[in-house]
Amino acid sequence: MNNIVIGILGSRLDHGGLGMRRYGRWRPTVSIAMQKDFSLARLELIHHINERQLAELTAADIRELSPKTEVNLYSVDYENPWDFETVYSQLHTFADTYSFDPEHENYHVHITTGTHVAQICLFLLTEARYIPAKLLQTSPGKQGEPDALYGSMRIIDLDLSKYDQIASRFAKEAMEANKYLKGGIETRNVAFNQMIEQIERVALRSSAPILLTGPTGAGKSRLAKRIYALKQQRMHLSGRLVEVNCATLRGDNAMSALFGHVKGAFTGAQNDRTGLLREANNGLLFLDEVGELGLDEQAMLLRALEDKVFMPFGGDKEVSSDFQLIAGTNRRLHEHVKNGRFREDLLARINLWTYELPSLKDRIEDLEPNLHYELQKITQLVGYKVSFNQAALKRYLDFGMAPNAIWHGNFRDLNASVIRMAILAHGGRITEEIVINEIGRLQADWKGLSADKADQHNILNSYLSDEAIEQIDLFEQYQLSQVIQVCRNCKTIAEAGRILFNVSRLKKNSSNDTNRLKVFLQRFNLTFSELR
Repeated sequence: MNNIVIGILGSRLDHGGLGMRRYGRWRPTVSIAMQKDFSLARLELIHHINERQLAELTAADIRELSPKTEVNLYSVDYENPWDFETVYSQLHTFADTYSFDPEHENYHVHITTGTHVAQICLFLLTEARYIPAKLLQTSPGKQGEPDALYGSMRIIDLDLSKYDQIASRFAKEAMEANKYLKGGIETRNVAFNQMIEQIERVALRSSAPILLTGPTGAGKSRLAKRIYALKQQRMHLSGRLVEVNCATLRGDNAMSALFGHVKGAFTGAQNDRTGLLREANNGLLFLDEVGELGLDEQAMLLRALEDKVFMPFGGDKEVSSDFQLIAGTNRRLHEHVKNGRFREDLLARINLWTYELPSLKDRIEDLEPNLHYELQKITQLVGYKVSFNQAALKRYLDFGMAPNAIWHGNFRDLNASVIRMAILAHGGRITEEIVINEIGRLQADWKGLSADKADQHNILNSYLSDEAIEQIDLFEQYQLSQVIQVCRNCKTIAEAGRILFNVSRLKKNSSNDTNRLKVFLQRFNLTFSELR
């Protein structure tokens, strides 16, 4: 394939004097055409508009030395050659408009000439594959040698996977980042480990929103914090982490908390308020329970994500904030879209990278490594080592990994359990007696939470927040969970109504099962379409 070189004219090194003296001096660009083992088919020579004469002379000399070489001149026009943004912009325009054909041509970028700013810009464009090329560097020969004017040439391939030492270092860094996202926990669940591996790549390569789903206590908040810390460690973010539980935001307070307000926007607004979105500028915003946001707040959030601007509550002047979003939810947002409780366009915007965190039960093999992690945390907190004796550890793991261990609070249950045992441990040693007492406490907490009760809890948690469930009597929780299960298995609300009111409907002159079911669900802000 033909060799194509892209380079910037060096006003000093390529000058050599415009007279005959230039034939006795090494000139980097000209020397490329003089290489014995490198056939130059075409040279794309970028030059400043003020250096047209030198560019034309250099092109003529190359054609004289290598008649088969085609030389094309491309002019740039920036006032300050040290202005990084302007130089990069014009070189990017060149790369963006050039017709590359890498299947039939070999491209090389000459980085010996030009200002340091131009060289850096060419390197970045090549490394990012805007220019599909290898780097080329020339250097003069030793004075007195026959080939001194030819000099030497080196080709640098930026495909780092070809360099074993560099590739192994990258692999090590990726492994360290992966371990960091897991809090240093040597987790064993294959699917979870694969998910974390992908999250690590996405977090470091993209600033697009990330959506974390999964049951309460699965670790969404902890993972979001570690993603932020990893990105900040790699200097991808300079701002702070701002966490918001959307379930706590209601009415005017929601608008004000998220987007800020101006003085006098509502009763009690005595001063301007910045708002959490602006506090997250150049940082990361974690919106937990994002499904609880109202439709007005969702519309504002969508614009803030797409345009980086929004209007403070009660204001008439837009403000800006450039933040990355991580959203968390235990809801089925697609169902919320169907019943009009969540904007479809917002879901499409935050659904690019979605990861469902499994419950502790779904990766029970990770109980032991997470148990040791909790012990390390409590050790740092109390200032002395906390550990199990061998018999106590075996008893706790046998109990925790048994099929009837519910762990309905997931890792929150585990954290609370370890804290209790650590506090009771004399000298930091958790004995079998302490474990037996803790098992009894957990069993009491889970009493009645058989597999059926756990299923009921999960069913309600799919549609209602923990705060909402706590406001419902236990009697109605049982009732509602059964109604939801029936609705899930019916194609229409009329069919569900006939099943649920199968006795009372026969005693009425005019049965309206559909309306009765609608009224019941409305008490909990639910609709049949959402349950389906």
